[in-house]
Amino acid sequence: MTSILSTHRRPLLVAGLLILIVVAFVLGAARYRAQAHAEQQARVHQQDDRMVRPHSPVIGPRDAPVTLVEFFDPACESCRYFYPKVKEILARHPKEVRLVLRYAPFHAGSDQVVALLFAAQAQGRLQPVLEALLAAQPQWADHAQPDLSVAVQVAQQAGLDMAQAAEQARSATTLQALRQDVADLEALGIRRTPTFFVNGQGLERFGPEALEALVAQEVARTRR
Repeated sequence: MTSILSTHRRPLLVAGLLILIVVAFVLGAARYRAQAHAEQQARVHQQDDRMVRPHSPVIGPRDAPVTLVEFFDPACESCRYFYPKVKEILARHPKEVRLVLRYAPFHAGSDQVVALLFAAQAQGRLQPVLEALLAAQPQWADHAQPDLSVAVQVAQQAGLDMAQAAEQARSATTLQALRQDVADLEALGIRRTPTFFVNGQGLERFGPEALEALVAQEVARTRR
């Protein structure tokens, strides 16, 4: 009888042990995310002057009370996915939210595409060029071997004057801005794109719903 009961109990014990392991893993992962979030928030609060630079592109009213900072890589698939959702947020709060783009050229070739975007900003063509590059991202943004000739062609078709852009992309101003963005990434501990901050607050959970909720919270707070 004892051996029969032991045989029946063994699967239950194994199942219980597996459940405990899964629960421990989930709790550990949650604690890790919470600790990483807290550490990054501390860095941001200590170095809030690194969040927005004079050269940073701004979409929306410059005097908006809510600043949405996005650390962004033009070759990042998640950045492409989020862009329409960010536009929806801006459209929902046209007078209260501004988007500040900070470039994070983590992927191969991204630094050269960022230089094109700086040229587009100088020519007053940032948004159409940015949106065209994101729409065509699957054609040029191979992470191993990006086809930058396609990116150049797309930017030109979106209205970028390539004769001017060639000079602007190589200018000391562009190179210094790119170096500053990279230095800020390292100082703030930004490791992935997109990374969002709303009035200096990072997302505790990653996702469009969490972003929308945090923006709405800050908009409501500024209306009081």
